[in-house]
Amino acid sequence: MACSHPVPICLFLEGTTMTTPFDPIKVGPYELKNRIAMAPMTRSRAYGPDRSPSPMAAEYYAQRASAGLIITEGTQPNVIGQGYPFTPGLHSATQVQAWRQVTDAVHTKGGVIFAQIMHTGRIGHPANYDTPLTPTGPSAVQAAGQTFTPAGMQDFVVPTEMTAGDIRRTVQDFAAAARNAIDAGFDGVEIHGANGYLLQQFLSTNANTRSDEWGGSPHNRIRFTTEVVEAVAAAIGASRTGLRISPANPFNDIVEDDYTQTYPLLVEALDPLGLAYLHVMETTAPDLTPLLREQWNGVFILNPATPGSRTGAEQLPLIEGGAADILTFGQLFMANADLPHRLATRAPLNEADMSKAYGGDASGYTDYPALDNS
Repeated sequence: MACSHPVPICLFLEGTTMTTPFDPIKVGPYELKNRIAMAPMTRSRAYGPDRSPSPMAAEYYAQRASAGLIITEGTQPNVIGQGYPFTPGLHSATQVQAWRQVTDAVHTKGGVIFAQIMHTGRIGHPANYDTPLTPTGPSAVQAAGQTFTPAGMQDFVVPTEMTAGDIRRTVQDFAAAARNAIDAGFDGVEIHGANGYLLQQFLSTNANTRSDEWGGSPHNRIRFTTEVVEAVAAAIGASRTGLRISPANPFNDIVEDDYTQTYPLLVEALDPLGLAYLHVMETTAPDLTPLLREQWNGVFILNPATPGSRTGAEQLPLIEGGAADILTFGQLFMANADLPHRLATRAPLNEADMSKAYGGDASGYTDYPALDNS
């Protein structure tokens, strides 16, 4: 079978057994039943007390427990890390208790679930906090664009530049959120270093204009990410810690002029830790993916670039060809709770109603029909 990735990196040899997307794989201490993972997707339905998930979230995730791995929506490690309305946290006892209902429901269905820890940094707005706060970031550089707030779309604001003390406290907040995730029954955590949020802001050349040990050279700009990953791995174990990155992703007004230096340097620094996985979200730089794949000695998860479309069955040969160990699916998992079965049997697929992606009730959340009810 020919490899469909833009760069030819088919790794299997004649006479070897081809890996399929439906084969099991070990990730950290867990044996996943397949290589079809649910991508993290913000849904803005944390209607429980103190920004906690509601019972509806337990139903939503349990419906999708046939995934080899579920990665939750972005979950803030502290109050200031919240960027959007009704996103959940992992920094209070109330939140931990509410997430326990979610993890119990997923485990009852035989699923494996990691919590994604996401600090949005400068991507936020004072209106999204219970009391007005100013978002923080590596530098006082305002992002171009607007964000969702309860009062509608509003311009991003100039963030408060984080002090050295702020940075160290935030690193510890990530570690504390990871411990809370384990207390809530999660199997592990994924650190969100992609999509223009706080970690990628430090990696970037436009959001990070610092001149101290966290800014300037690529070596300094990777420091915050490596410190967060090392702290989380020390808190809960490297085998239960993953990292998501999106090299050269311009989302949320990010510029990475030297991404071809920065990301190999980051992967080189993190590879010896023995993390559960590296999760690469491709956008504008798919040519870098095979180089990172070659550098990384652990499990390699890929959310492939599909300009103008969503990840679908046509990307499954990336596993067969060795471009990735696991693929993540977003919109298709949103609309097809039974996605692995549908892909395995080439069954029809529901398409996601993106007008119901963020906020709202069960409509567009838990009411997509399963295959046997279609």
